Amino acid sequence: MNNKITLGILFGGVSSEHDISCISAKGIISNLDYGRYNVVLIGITKEGRWFLYNDDIGLLENDRWIYSKSLVPAFISPDTSVHGIVTSRGEIIRLDVVFPVLHGKNGEDGTVQGLLQMAQIPFVGCDATSSGVCMDKAFANAISDAFDIPQAKWCSVTYYDYKKNTQDILDAAVKKLGLPIFVKPANAGSSVGISKAHTKEELAAAMEKAFKEDKKVVLEEFIDGFEVECAVMGNAEPVAAEVGQIVAAAEFYDYDAKYNNPQSQLHIPAEIPQEKRNEVKAQAIKAYKALGCEGLARVDFFVTKDDGRVLLNEINTIPGQTPISMYPKLFEAVGVPYSQLINKLVDFALQRGGRI
Repeated sequence: MNNKITLGILFGGVSSEHDISCISAKGIISNLDYGRYNVVLIGITKEGRWFLYNDDIGLLENDRWIYSKSLVPAFISPDTSVHGIVTSRGEIIRLDVVFPVLHGKNGEDGTVQGLLQMAQIPFVGCDATSSGVCMDKAFANAISDAFDIPQAKWCSVTYYDYKKNTQDILDAAVKKLGLPIFVKPANAGSSVGISKAHTKEELAAAMEKAFKEDKKVVLEEFIDGFEVECAVMGNAEPVAAEVGQIVAAAEFYDYDAKYNNPQSQLHIPAEIPQEKRNEVKAQAIKAYKALGCEGLARVDFFVTKDDGRVLLNEINTIPGQTPISMYPKLFEAVGVPYSQLINKLVDFALQRGGRI
């Protein structure tokens, strides 16, 4: 009798983080306990086409998987009676649980989560509402303010309003936040489209860059602080792992510094006092609960250099799972190896789905 769990892994996606998703998926697949799982891989191309993939996981890097002869067009059906995948051949593959390893838009923003909720298939990570709120930095910041979670001063603006009142908005931002200012697309991941503006002229250019990624932009005051991250997992009673610290190779931890520059350094544990690490953990769990997170999230903070304030930066609901990613490393640091971490995340999904 086969008691294995049929685990669907979604990777790729229509996102600026497509390539990172593929590498994260490879990291998870490489650490699965195949005595526990039947694994079904579903790849989504950059154009949004869905395929069953049954080939060498080494091809996931550099998007070589899309040339595999194993590809079969397939999709997850919203029909609850299917509870899984329908292929172009008319086959139905029932899934017990899905791990959406999709970073950024169309994967981390509640869209795929909504599909899985409609299909009534348990899945790893936050639900559609929490995913969407955490993805949108303006909504996440507003909720954090409501729950008295300390963070940098901020404001947000839509593309429509910006084009209508450009100079007034730039002047108001400088007056409220001072310079330099961080400019971020409200909905993007891995620091894509983010700039640090030192002058009003740079601020205008940064706004245009951010608006290429999203129709809404968030502006935040510059914080002179240590960048630290805390991995959290769980449903009703979440637990925090160790706190890690990033020392960026660039002026800030942008996409290139994160994934391409070997000079960026990760310190585990973070090089801040133990009581500050404990405060970060407590604030991470508070933010995780306030924003309705379940399953997993990585909660990022600044610890100011002058007075040691702990300020929330952002929450990532599908944190990277690449070999250099902080999330699995932080749990490894507290004695939870990668394969065991994946088992726990799947169990949290099944518990929430009422399966165990």
